[in-house]
This record gives sequence, structure tokens and C-alpha cells, in this order.
Amino acid sequence: MKIFTSKYLKINLLILGTFCFSSSFAQEEESVTNKKDDEIELNMDAVFNRPTLSFDKVPVTVGGYLEANTMYRVEEGITDGLSFQARRLTIFMAASISSRIKFLTEIEFEDGGKEVAIEFAALDVALHPMFNFRGGIVMNPIGAFNENHDGPKWEFVERPDVAVNMLAATLSNAGFGAYGKTYSGNWIFGYEAYVTNGFSSKIISNEEDKTYLPAHKDGENIFEENFSGEAMFSGKLAIRNRKIGEIGISYMGGTYNKFLNDGEELEDKARLDVFAIDWNTTIKATGTYIVGEAAWIWVQTPDTYTQQYGNKQRGAFMDIVQPVYKNKIFEWEDATFNVAARFDYVDWNVGRFAETNTRIGDQIMAVTPGISFRPTPKTVFRMNYRYEWQKDIVNNPAKQAATWYMGFSSYF
Repeated sequence: MKIFTSKYLKINLLILGTFCFSSSFAQEEESVTNKKDDEIELNMDAVFNRPTLSFDKVPVTVGGYLEANTMYRVEEGITDGLSFQARRLTIFMAASISSRIKFLTEIEFEDGGKEVAIEFAALDVALHPMFNFRGGIVMNPIGAFNENHDGPKWEFVERPDVAVNMLAATLSNAGFGAYGKTYSGNWIFGYEAYVTNGFSSKIISNEEDKTYLPAHKDGENIFEENFSGEAMFSGKLAIRNRKIGEIGISYMGGTYNKFLNDGEELEDKARLDVFAIDWNTTIKATGTYIVGEAAWIWVQTPDTYTQQYGNKQRGAFMDIVQPVYKNKIFEWEDATFNVAARFDYVDWNVGRFAETNTRIGDQIMAVTPGISFRPTPKTVFRMNYRYEWQKDIVNNPAKQAATWYMGFSSYF
């Protein structure tokens, strides 16, 4: 099996837009990061906000998480029966190279080892609270989930449709950039800005026969060369109030086609632009946690392509998690039972057919209620029931499917 080739190494630097290095690193460099012990971190700090990572005890720290589940799906009255899945095993490694310089990587074994991927790998240099350097394989800071996708943090087995089936999470590219973070009273502000390799023409030339950003990750040498020859920009602004919650606004865009060959123009440039808003909050009176994101995509498709290749896409998801019981169970001091619900929506082709002025289809909508048990914050056992409606491009009656999921995810 070819494990460490560019075909199998999808180096996704999940560096979640981390504006700090880790709680221990932040304390070590308090004069640089100005981080207080009681500060609430942003969603983009998630890469170092992991229970197994520390820089202050040993030169190199190793940790990770495991996900496994079972599923039973029925579509239009037909089922393939019960399946058990070893979804992913992820290994983290972090190192303190010297004062102000840290390294972090994540190696992921997916589908029982069928695919091995370096999810992220980057060098961070702390220069100033509002200006720090990151280079290597950086995670594009688009939306909420792409940066904060560790399985143990979520009450649902499946990842949101808008994140993985529209925005191509987890999405990362080779490049470099800067990030920063500052505090003022109850307010926290942060930013990220990167220039990286961009998408390729596989987003409109793929087996899905539609505009589909996740197809880009199937390309070869995507972390070794830039298909279009022009850098893609991605950036995010985030603001959080301790009492209210957080909102983030993000953008990424650039040329995705190969418009030049040996200096000769092959075709006009074709752009891809993505805009997203994400939010999260906790209602203190009830402990209710709410998180979600909405995203819009604009793609310049060639005039020779049919209308089944959409030039506009949109989608959203929202999770609501409600703790219903929290107490000591056995040796678990803060064992918690939660009830949760998720709403998913994706439209891969927004618009109308030119000939008939009827609405173009190619949409999916789903609702997923669930229950979960957390013996500790590091481990979650979950059961979900997902019901979905999916329409084809000509808006035939929606195909309906229902899926039961049971499984667990745990840091170690």
C-alpha cells in the first residue's frame, strides 16, 4: 500500500486559525500573547485547545482521538443492513522548539487505515499578540467547522453537510500568513490571513458531474504545486463577548483554472469566491449551547459547461445542545447527558434554468435529533437519527432516507 505519497497525504493543517499557541505556551510567553488564565478562547484557537497537548513538561507531546460507530440506513425503503465503521484514528504531535517557536502536526488514519493523511503541520513563531507568523500546511479559516472539527467536541457522528460536502472540510493548503488576537474587557478580537495554493479545475471536472469543491482534495500534488499559478487568499475576523458569544466572518478566493502554459494564455481566468458567517453561544441560564455557520460560493464556470454545473451555491447548519443531567457517576465527577438537534441544508446549484425559468434543483435538507453521554469532556457516546430529503437537478420529488447512528469519539 502506498501510504506516504502525495496521493494519500492530504496535508490539511487544521491549525484552526489558532491565534494562540496553547494555554501552556501562552503562559510561557505571557508578555507576547497577553493571555490571562480566565480568558475565553475563540473558535479559531481549537487546534491548541486539546486536552492532551502541552509544551511545558516534555519536549514532544503525543495524543490524539479515536472515532468508531455503527450505522443503519434506509433509502426509499431499501437498506444494505447494519455496518460498523472504524471511522478515524488521529495522532497529534506537538513540540516546543525554542522560546516563541512551536510546531504542531496531526496524522489521521481514516476508514480503518485505508487512507493515511497528514491533516496539518505548521511552524508558529510568536512575535506580538497582534502579529504572529505561521507557515507550512495551514488550514484555510473558512466557517466554524473547518478549524474545529475534532470528533470528541461534537454530539453528532456525521459532520455537517455544508462543511464537508460543500466547503470541502477539512480544507488546508501549503502557504503562510499571520494571525493575532487581543482583549478589551469582555471583548476578544482575532484575525487570520493566509496566502496559499488554491483550488484546481477538478471542482468542475469530477465524478459528481457538478460544481463540487470537495473534489479538489482528490487531486495529486496539491501540496506541492499551485494548479492555477496564482495564490489564493483566505482570512477571518472573529469577535467574542464573554456574556453573549462569538461571531466570525471569513472569506477565501482566487483563480482556480490553469490559464497560462509556458507564458502563453490558454483561457480567461476563472475565479472561485467563498464567504461564510459562523456563530456560537451558550445560554447561561439553561446551559444550552448553539453553534452554526452559513456559507455562499460563487464559481465562474466556462460557457461551454451546461447549467448542471452551478455557479452559485449556499448552505448552512445549526446545532443545539441541551444538557439534561450532570452529576457524579462512578468515578466520573462531571458526567453529563445531553439532548441535541442539528439542521443541515445545502443547495449546490442556486438559480433557474434559462430555457424554462424553473428552479434548478440539486439540494439536500436534513434534521438530526440525538442524545449523548459524556463521562468526561474528553469522551462522548452518541446516538443520532438523521432524516434527509434530497432533490435532483430537475426537482423531481425528493428522495427520502433515514439513518441510525451509534458510536463514540474520545481523546487520548
